[in-house]
Amino acid sequence: MSDVKKSGFISKVIGPKKRWRAYKARVKKLPESYRTTVEVIERHLMHFVPTDSDSNASMFEDLADLFEQAAADGTSIREIVGQDPAEFVETFAQNYSEGGYVPARARKRLTDDIERAASEGTGKEDKTVR
Repeated sequence: MSDVKKSGFISKVIGPKKRWRAYKARVKKLPESYRTTVEVIERHLMHFVPTDSDSNASMFEDLADLFEQAAADGTSIREIVGQDPAEFVETFAQNYSEGGYVPARARKRLTDDIERAASEGTGKEDKTVR
């Protein structure tokens, strides 16, 4: 892929580089469990939610806003994402796109990754048998 095509693709996925860098700097400042959760959600959104670059930039900035406020207020990750993290992410993404197909395997991975991040924040391991 040429550099021109690659940079166009990257801009389409993440939006303007300056906004992306500012977003990533904000996420980096979050407490570890919140940061991990945002990164898991981000990965999921990038793979499964088709949007334009402006919508993506706004979506990620709003995601950072949400988790910055939650961290400041002491709101737990579980209180943010609820019992079904995949449903939370899909509902969150619907504000920015028409949505997309999310395979069951991806939903499970998202849920498992957020479960691990949420338990890191509390020091409790999830012992649920699935």
